Amino acid sequence: MRTATLGDLKVGRIGLGAMSMSDYYTGAGSDEDEAIRTVHRALDLGVTMIDTAEIYGPYANEELLGRALRGRYGHVAVATKFGLVSHSGGGPNVLDSRPANVRAAVEGSLRRLGTDRIDLYYQHRVDPDTPIEDTMGALSELVSEGKVGHVGLSEAGVETVRRAHAVHPVAAVQTEYSLWSREPEEELLPVLRELGIGFVPYSPLGRGFLTGALRSPDQLDEGDFRRTTPRFAKDNFERNLGLVDEVAAVAKQAGATPGQVALAWLLAQGGDIAPIPGTRRVSRVEENAGADAVELPPEALARLDALAPAAGERYAPADLARTGL
Repeated sequence: MRTATLGDLKVGRIGLGAMSMSDYYTGAGSDEDEAIRTVHRALDLGVTMIDTAEIYGPYANEELLGRALRGRYGHVAVATKFGLVSHSGGGPNVLDSRPANVRAAVEGSLRRLGTDRIDLYYQHRVDPDTPIEDTMGALSELVSEGKVGHVGLSEAGVETVRRAHAVHPVAAVQTEYSLWSREPEEELLPVLRELGIGFVPYSPLGRGFLTGALRSPDQLDEGDFRRTTPRFAKDNFERNLGLVDEVAAVAKQAGATPGQVALAWLLAQGGDIAPIPGTRRVSRVEENAGADAVELPPEALARLDALAPAAGERYAPADLARTGL
C-alpha cells in the first residue's frame, strides 16, 4: 500500500477505524473473533494505522485492539483519543482536557492497549473550559517521556489548531470528510497544509451510506447512532440516495465498488490525507484496502466534485455544537 504523510509520521494511506467493532453501529460487539480477524487482515494488506478511543465502549474498543495487536506492535501505528471521559468523577461523555485528566487517560489507554507508547494521541473534542495551551503542554510532556509519539486533534477549528501547533507540533487533525461532507475544504485543509499538518478523515464512506449497502433507515437497529443524525432521517435519507446512485454510476465505469470510488476520490485530494474507513468485517477491510489501486480519470473526479451536498447536518444539534467546524 502506498503511504501518506501526517506531519512527520508516515502511514499506509488507508487506515482502519475500529469504533464499529465495539459500539454505536448495528452489530457492534456481536462477533469479537471476526473483529480480531479483521484487524489481522488489515495488517496483512498494508494498513499501518488503526484508530480507536477510550470512549468507544467505553474502554471496550481499546481492550479489543490490545488483544488483537498482542505481539504485533512495531508494525502498526495505533491512534487513540482522550477528552470525552472525565476521570475525576464526571465519567463518559463529559469533556475534560485538563492536564491531570490527560495523564489519567493516557495511563488507562496504555494499559488497555497493552503497549508502552501511543503512536498518535488525539484530543477527541476541544474542551472549552481548558485552554488548549494547557492541554498541549501536558501532551508535550508525554511525548518527552516517550508515552506518546505524535499529537493530534479531532474536530478542532482553525484557530484552535494554530494555537495548539504553536505549543507543540500537531501531526494530524481528524474530522469527517467525504463526498457528502466537504466542509473541511473551506478553511481547515488550507490551514493544515500551511502548517504542515496531516489530515485524517473519519467516516470517509459517509457512515456506510456511500457504499450503497444502505437503502432504508429501517436497516439500522433502533440503538444505532446513525438514527440520531439528520442525514439518516427518512426524508434526507431518501434525497441522499441520489448522491449514492451517482457514486455507483462512476464505480461501474471504473470497475470498482462505490466504496472504493469514494475512498479513491479522497486519496486523490493529496498525499497528506489518510482516511480511516471503519468496519468489523474481513470482506469490507479487503474492499477498502483495494481502493489503493483505484485510479480515477479526470472526468470521473470532476463528476464526483460536482455532486450536490448531502441533505441534512452530519450531527444532531447537541453533538454538532461540540465540533469546531
